Amino acid sequence: MKVAAIGDAHLGRSYYSFTTPEGVNQRERDFEASFEAAVDLALAQAPDLVVWLGDVFDHPRPTYRSFRVAQRALARIRDHGVPAVVISGNHDTPRLPGTGSPYSALADTFPDVRFAHRMAYERFEFPGLVVHAVPQMLTVDATLDALAEADRSRSQDRTNLLLTHPRLTQVEPSHADINEIEVDMAALRSDFVLLGHYHFHTKVDRGIWYAGSTDTFSFADNPERPKGVVVLDTDTGGCRHVPLAGQRPLVTLESVHALGLSPAEVQEQVLARAAAAPAGSVARLYLEGVDVEAYRLLDRHALQEAGAAALIVNLIPDFASVTQRSELPELATVPAQWDEFVRDQDLAGFDKEWIRVRGHEQLSRAVEEAAG
Repeated sequence: MKVAAIGDAHLGRSYYSFTTPEGVNQRERDFEASFEAAVDLALAQAPDLVVWLGDVFDHPRPTYRSFRVAQRALARIRDHGVPAVVISGNHDTPRLPGTGSPYSALADTFPDVRFAHRMAYERFEFPGLVVHAVPQMLTVDATLDALAEADRSRSQDRTNLLLTHPRLTQVEPSHADINEIEVDMAALRSDFVLLGHYHFHTKVDRGIWYAGSTDTFSFADNPERPKGVVVLDTDTGGCRHVPLAGQRPLVTLESVHALGLSPAEVQEQVLARAAAAPAGSVARLYLEGVDVEAYRLLDRHALQEAGAAALIVNLIPDFASVTQRSELPELATVPAQWDEFVRDQDLAGFDKEWIRVRGHEQLSRAVEEAAG
């Protein structure tokens, strides 16, 4: 049996203040386009089964827009005549079960799709294959109990495929994440295991693979590793990664070694690097040993013009040691700076507006206590 697997899509993730002509956050649209392309790529492999490995949504309360993207994808799979299994992940599982799950509404709309999202082990049978689905749980113990149930429920005369969404202790994490469940690989007992959660395709051990995500979220996701889908052949035991093409590149530009350079020389090198950023890219530029004053004097408008081909060029300064105290911002400008800082952060799985408002409250409280 040929199984096409799609990993973390994180529909609804948005960051950087750039929008499409239609007014949609550009990075949010990027993730949508990558997911849509991944569904088409998976179906192009002529699979007998399509599986989604969790974190289809970036948040357990997705927007209508994100929900419609998922709906259209499931309709595409249904119209193609291929069965599907979907599990939930750490980002799109509510921490309070009573609030409901977006997958519940999808399950009502697509009764032929097998969903595992109710924080319980599910067993689905297909010709020659049994799928054991362990969705995101609230605790490690609950996860281990569900994995043990999957082990006890293994078929003796059909191939067993386990789908789940943990972080394995045997895999070095690329970054900390919210609500993640960490388990040992020994808990995954099945003929084959396909995993969500890790954002680039990785073979963990014999018969165990992370599918990887459908787009590159950050530089911690190792943007040099291609994103795509995986295809598992349960007859031969082979699992291959099929990469997507045409995605927005995340690139690290050649660093500027600024120690000893004048402000004019620093700016000249920064603008030259920005001009070399690939078209449409998210680019970062390290300024090694830059003087604080030289960094402050950089012409941001000139930087924007030089890097106009890129979506954004982020400067990452590593300041040289200074003995002179730099000028601090005016207190009255700090709330606006906080807003700007929050706006440009990749706060996956968090309510950005809530964080922004709480920041203002903390700033106000600090000023009041200092004045009192």
